[in-house]
Amino acid sequence: MALKYATNTSLSAITALPSAVPTDNLILISTQTASNSANISFTGINGTYDEYQFKFIDINPTTDTAEFEFNMSTDGGSNYNVTKTSTYFQALHGETGVDPTLEYRTAQDLAQSTSFQTLFLDIGSGADESLVGTLTLFNPSSTTYVKHFIYNGNGYNGSNYTQNTFVAGYGNTTSAINAVRFQMNSGNINGIIKLYGVKKS
Repeated sequence: MALKYATNTSLSAITALPSAVPTDNLILISTQTASNSANISFTGINGTYDEYQFKFIDINPTTDTAEFEFNMSTDGGSNYNVTKTSTYFQALHGETGVDPTLEYRTAQDLAQSTSFQTLFLDIGSGADESLVGTLTLFNPSSTTYVKHFIYNGNGYNGSNYTQNTFVAGYGNTTSAINAVRFQMNSGNINGIIKLYGVKKS
C-alpha cells in the first residue's frame, strides 16, 4: 500500500503553538560591563518578576584559573551573606581529545554556608579565554519560601579544556532577596552581565 503525505499544510500551521500553551518573554532590565572591575552588583531586584535570569557574556578574569562566584543580599547590598545549600558538578574535555570527565565537586558545593557560591572553576585569563552561561533565580521576593537558583555555563579552563558546569541550590531564607553580586575569588573581572526578568504571558 502506498503511503500518502499531506502536501498543503503550511509551515505556520505546523509550528504554531496552541493558544493555551504559555510562553515566556525575557525583559531586559540592566546591562553591566566590567573592565578590570572588582565585582558586578545588581540591586533593586523586587517582586516585579517571579523569575530573573543573569546572562554572562565572555567573562574573563585578570588572574589565571580564578573562580567565578556569586552571593545574594537581603539588605539592598550592604551585605552579601545569604545562607546557601547547593550541588556542583562539571563535564570536561581536553583540546587534544584527552580526559573526558564527568565529576561531582564536593569542594565547591555548600551546606548551610554564607560563603560565595562558586559557579565556575579555573577560568583561563588569556585574551581569548572566557566563560558564558545563565544563572536563574526564582521568586526572590517571596517571604514564604527559600530562594532556588540554577546555573549552567561553559568556559575555557586554564588547562586547555572545555568545561561545562552545573550548579543548583537554594538560599535558605524567607527574607526577600533584593541584590546579587558576582566576582572572582582572586583578582578582577572583565565581561558583560545582562539581567532579565521573565514575564509570563
